[in-house]
Amino acid sequence: MGHKVPPLANRLGYTKTWISRWYSKRQNFGVLLMEDEKIRLHIKKTLNNAAIAKIEIERTLSKVRVIIHTARPGIIIGRRGADIDRLREDLHRLTNRELVIDIREVKNPAIEPQLIAENIAFQLERQVTFRRAMKRAVQLAMNSGAKGVKVRCAGRLGGAEMSRVESYRDGKIPLGTFRADIEYGFAVSRTTYGAIGVKSWIYKEEPLSKQEQPVQAAAAAAVVPTATIPVPPAEPVIKGD
Repeated sequence: MGHKVPPLANRLGYTKTWISRWYSKRQNFGVLLMEDEKIRLHIKKTLNNAAIAKIEIERTLSKVRVIIHTARPGIIIGRRGADIDRLREDLHRLTNRELVIDIREVKNPAIEPQLIAENIAFQLERQVTFRRAMKRAVQLAMNSGAKGVKVRCAGRLGGAEMSRVESYRDGKIPLGTFRADIEYGFAVSRTTYGAIGVKSWIYKEEPLSKQEQPVQAAAAAAVVPTATIPVPPAEPVIKGD
């Protein structure tokens, strides 16, 4: 049997970090873990049209810092910051803690796997053909700079009686390479004929290994910029009689 592990969990400590960063004693761990889940569910439910790619949570002794990565920061902030203040008050009532909300804009949403999966799920709910939605997402991601894309839909595709799995890919997805920068997204499309799961993998880049970094640095240092030396004009030749 295959042992399938999410790419994020498989790369913790190599190229990825935790989306919840805090420490607590054993008796408080479950309470704080459920608080993180409530915060994420409330944000996703309240701001379902804000194109949220990732929500990170950091805790100190007295404060909770929520970092929202979004492709539409204006929707979260609102006019003169009214919407973000309302969100902060809602989360304060939910957790009874002091919160700080940071908004970080996603520069290239076409290669964010969570946004790709949610976009395909949204199109399936609008009765767009699943093949057309998947092919368009793959092509757009490759045109936006991704090195590899893979999308997968599972369920009663097209309203068929028998559920099946369809997937499309382009480029390469080296899931076995831990240092490869691969991200994963998942969304569920609630259609009239049942739920359809959408998964997406994006291969962005492969960072240099520790052995390759000093070699590249030495090669860059060895390159001496060539300076242009001005040549003085030649003296005129005077012919004698």
